[in-house]
This record gives sequence, structure tokens and C-alpha cells, in this order.
Amino acid sequence: MLTINSSSKTIKRVLLSQSKNPIFSFLQKSNYVNVYMKWKKDPYYDSIDQIHKSIVLKPIMNLKNCIAQDPNGCIPISEVSKRGLQLDVPMKVAKFLRRYPSIFEEFTGLQYNLPWFRLTPEAAEIDREEKRVYEDCGEDLRERLKRFISMSKDRALPLKIIQGMKWYLGLPDDFLQVPQKNLDGSFRFVDMGDGLKGLAVESDEKVLSCVQTNAMKRGVYFGGSMEAIEFRFFPIKGLRLKRKIKDWLEMFQKLPYVSPYEDFSNLDSDSDLAEKRLVGVLHEMLSLFVENSAERKKILCLKKHFGLPQKVHKAFERHPNMFYLSFRNKTCTAILKEAYCDPSAIKEHPLLRVRKKYIKLMKESNLILKKSRYGNHLTDHRNLKLDLDSDSDLDDEYRGVIEEQSL
Repeated sequence: MLTINSSSKTIKRVLLSQSKNPIFSFLQKSNYVNVYMKWKKDPYYDSIDQIHKSIVLKPIMNLKNCIAQDPNGCIPISEVSKRGLQLDVPMKVAKFLRRYPSIFEEFTGLQYNLPWFRLTPEAAEIDREEKRVYEDCGEDLRERLKRFISMSKDRALPLKIIQGMKWYLGLPDDFLQVPQKNLDGSFRFVDMGDGLKGLAVESDEKVLSCVQTNAMKRGVYFGGSMEAIEFRFFPIKGLRLKRKIKDWLEMFQKLPYVSPYEDFSNLDSDSDLAEKRLVGVLHEMLSLFVENSAERKKILCLKKHFGLPQKVHKAFERHPNMFYLSFRNKTCTAILKEAYCDPSAIKEHPLLRVRKKYIKLMKESNLILKKSRYGNHLTDHRNLKLDLDSDSDLDDEYRGVIEEQSL
């Protein structure tokens, strides 16, 4: 097995110049045998609420913002009833609002006897906490956006891409609309051609990835550009890999780590070194997101701008010790295992605790509606107990509506 001297600059110079040195040829060689890796269901990752209830939480927060931004703190149903598609609501808006009485309070307005909605005191308090997080953690949000953009090929991304990823990055709706407040001097708006406007990052500061930072803390990384850093593995219980796959993974771990923030234009896209860079990009990207996860189809939309291979989805399947693919909610969600096996290794997003509080209110809504189904009379407490670790009937109905819309 080839060993890489961490103090040597030879490998870096060879890589940049695309020399025909035998060492470079070895690094650029593809040794992987494309054998199917069995997917194994893991109930732990399939039961993480902040990940799997996001599909419901997103339209709830969109509607919550509509109400909170109104000067009177309440709106008639007519103001949002025609905006269901825009707000990601998969059913009639009024019906959706009534499913969450612990978040939305309904009353009859003075005008035309229409239903009106306002936030419950509990939801209003969480909304105020959310605003405080945005105020107090502005630097953290800027840093995450800066890192996200810096991983792209030209250190620039179209505004529509950033807008589409704001839920995962935890950015407020008006983040790009008020640049003088939310952006610093390292950002600049650019023309990306074809009428696309983009946001670029200009900075000479060296950025260390999450993998590099943690390896440095463990004393196995010393700041070099081509040092071999091993990814942390979290094996699936009961899953045995074939010998040739196991051997390839061991060799893969010994390869130099290519930072997602370094130039990768000279890498052979079919090499194992490019594979290690790809895995590093996916790891770093998920570490920046609020729930350290994302729908796989959202990541696939970033291929062009992040220089990802056409079959990037295969990387999640080839590295089940690092990523878990969940198929709940009729979608495929990629989850970074390290964030949930060792929370201290990944910096928690400041917005995560706020979203958890909204999810708690969602569950309380389920209990309120269950009680109403029993006619609001006293019943055995065991019949009303809410199982906080399982899906509710309402969530099953909600997913049914989503499935109908996808047909």
C-alpha cells in the first residue's frame, strides 16, 4: 500500500501539473469493482422526527410566516386559499390549517363572515424565538452559505439554486432580498449568463472542511493539502460486505483527502481519488444543513454547479457506513450518519431547536384532534396517549394526499 508523506509537497505539485509520474497514475487509478451493495433498513434513522416531518413542517412554516408578517397578526382564509401551490400545501389550505389547531387558531372575522386564522400563543412565542435566532446567529448563517457556494466550480451559484436550498441551509425567506443586512463584503452578485443572476464568494482565507477540522482535533491531520484522512465509518449492524468491496474501502480510506474547497479540475473523474473528493463534498454539504440530511433529488440538481458525476447517487449506495438512505414519505432522503452517531462531531445548526419545537406543536395538534374525535368526553387515558415515536393517523392521511398529487 502506498503511504503519503504529510510533509511532502511533491504530490500536490504533481497533481496540479498532471504529470505522468507513477505515483500520480496510482492515485488516479480506479480500483473499484462495481458490485451491488445491499441496502439494509435501519429503524433508528427512519424515526428521526426533524428529518421525516420536514415534508409537513415546511408548508406549516410558510403559512406561519404569512400570518406573522401581517401587521394585524391574522389573515382571512381568502388571502392564502389560492396560494397552496406556492406555499407547498398539498391540499385545500383551510383544511390544512385546521389540522394543526395547536399552531393555527381559527376565528370568524368581521368581514363577510369568513374564517380567519392567527397563531396560537405557543406558536407566536416560537416565532419570536426564531426571529431572535436569525438576529443572533447571522454570522453562522452567512458562514454556512459562504461554504456552500465555495464548494461550487466557480465559487458562484445562481440565485434560484440558493433560493431552492434555503430550507436546508436554514435561511430566512428574505435573506437575499435584504443583502445589505444579511451579506458581508465577501459576497457579490454576478451575471452567470443566459439571464441568470448569481451570488459569488471572494475570499483568500483557507477554509477547512468538517472532516479536516475533526481530524486535526484527533491529531491525525496537520494542515497539508494532500494528506490521507480516513472518513469515520458507522457500520450497519448485521451487514457483511463482500471481500473485494471491503478491500476497496480499506484502500479508499488510505487515499489523500481532497478538500471540497480546493480546485478539482485536474482530477480524473473515473478515479478513486475523484470518488474520495465526491464523498468529501457530500459529507461537507450535509454537515451544513439544518437536519444534516436532504432529499436525494435536491442534491442531484446540484451536479452541474458542484462538478458532481452523472451517477452521483451511486456514492450514497457505495458508502453505507457514512450515509443512510431513507425511503419514508415516498421520497429518498440522504442522511449523514456521523451527525446522529456522534453529535459533537458536527456543529448543530442554530435553527434546529426551533424546528423541533414546531414539530412538538404538530404532535400536540394530533392529540387535540384525536380528543375531538371522541366527542370531547372523558375516556380512558390509554386510548388517548400519543405515541411520540410513531407516525400519527394524520401524517398517514397527509402522505396519502401527496401520493395522489404525484400520480
